[in-house]
Amino acid sequence: MERLKALGRILPRLIVAVGAGALLGLAFEPHDHPWLAFLAVPLLLAALNGVSMKAGFLIGSGFGITYYAVLVPWLSIIGGDAAIALAILEGLFYGVFGMFASQALKHKLWILWVPCLWVATEFATASVPFGGFPWGRLAWAFADSPLGKLASLVGIPGLSFAVALIGVLLYAVLRRKSGLGLRAVALVGAIAIFGGASLISLSTEGNGKDVTAAMVQGNVPGKGLEFLGRARTVTRNHLTATLDLQKQVEAGTQLKPDVVIWPENSTDIDPYKDAETKQDIEEAVKAVNVPILVGAVLEGPGPNERQTTGIVWDPVKGAGQVYAKRHPVPFGEYIPFRDQLLPYIKRLEMVGRQTAPGKTPGVLPINGVTYGDVICFEVAYDGVVADVMKGGAQVLVVQTNNATYGGTGQPEQQFAITRMRAIETGRTVLIASTSGISGVIQPDGKVEHKSSQFVPDVYVAQVPVRDAKTLATTLGGWPQWILTGLGIMGAVLALFARRQRRDGPETPPASTPSREKVPA
Repeated sequence: MERLKALGRILPRLIVAVGAGALLGLAFEPHDHPWLAFLAVPLLLAALNGVSMKAGFLIGSGFGITYYAVLVPWLSIIGGDAAIALAILEGLFYGVFGMFASQALKHKLWILWVPCLWVATEFATASVPFGGFPWGRLAWAFADSPLGKLASLVGIPGLSFAVALIGVLLYAVLRRKSGLGLRAVALVGAIAIFGGASLISLSTEGNGKDVTAAMVQGNVPGKGLEFLGRARTVTRNHLTATLDLQKQVEAGTQLKPDVVIWPENSTDIDPYKDAETKQDIEEAVKAVNVPILVGAVLEGPGPNERQTTGIVWDPVKGAGQVYAKRHPVPFGEYIPFRDQLLPYIKRLEMVGRQTAPGKTPGVLPINGVTYGDVICFEVAYDGVVADVMKGGAQVLVVQTNNATYGGTGQPEQQFAITRMRAIETGRTVLIASTSGISGVIQPDGKVEHKSSQFVPDVYVAQVPVRDAKTLATTLGGWPQWILTGLGIMGAVLALFARRQRRDGPETPPASTPSREKVPA
């Protein structure tokens, strides 16, 4: 009976948390209502305020599972069970957040500890298991907001902290326990963060050198999983689009590019071992007479393995530098515990050979310009992007294949993530996709070109070559490590304070004053 009463007390809070999770999911593309984050965070904290750790875990889990269910429904293309499993897995991280945040809210420094705990939670989701899934970070929703400029100073983790902090400050304004002074300070603090971000100026000036690049979106014959197995058609589509580009150059209606970029999976047949595929690539390269960065799937390096790569194919030297994707997608490009799972989950056979990760960053010098190549989902991983920047990338390239998820909102979400990377690194980003979204993003995050989906698209852009580093690039991972460390410290202090409250020293009962009258 007591448990039912306890559940009855928690249920309204759980409903509020589920609603907050749904609101936060709607903050991101394709819905694109980032201001909802500033409702979602205070609502979650209101639901967590004053509850036990067990209740905090339940409330946080309800929030997180709903959040991811709204954020990544596109995974249902693979299977509804996969989408549910991912939502539950990622949601449980927010259950841990709720467990600790419920206690941190009772600490006098809760305004600091709670947003730091949020960053620690995002760090965890982006790291484990199997390399993590960093898709749900608050920062990704703010490419069009003045707040997004903060990423150039403190990186993606620092921007997530700022968003969470504003949410916490707004909660402090509305919290019944807050005094007038705290409410005033919290309100001024939230406004100051917005105002300070608005004053940040993002430079787009290069080092005096420009490069002309062509992004080729050849399109694919079908949507979803239908296009798989039609590799030769996909390669021919990109060949045809490149030949058409050259005709425009010869006619004087298009600038001659210095480099041409084909997307991930522009050939799924190893051009080193298939003469027809190699011939198609070389025909395109000789026609434009400039290097083409080809997205190719190569056989090996081991038996029953493959690698997703970007190959610099030169018109004179032929195939040259190769970047192999370092962060393949679990259950999409390789199967963890393959031997144990395949007998029970036959659908995993669609993955085919295991994708072996590359070992070196995608730093590709081409005709005097250093390109930083990342492939598809890698753009969401801090370490992959940081490594190409450390290698001296002057222009970023994202080779991607979103055909499986076309029309689901996933391409829009990835494009928004890519915009935030442009702001963070201060680099132009050139995106080539098989079926969309391809485009060009300027160093300040502004969109120069954004293709439609499932149509051929060729875009030629003249972009600045940049050497200057943003503060975020210089700081690297330090903001994330510091904020995560503070979040862990806050959790420890909150637990210590909880133990003190629970196990505090017993005080002797106060003596009862005598009711006898004192004689005169």
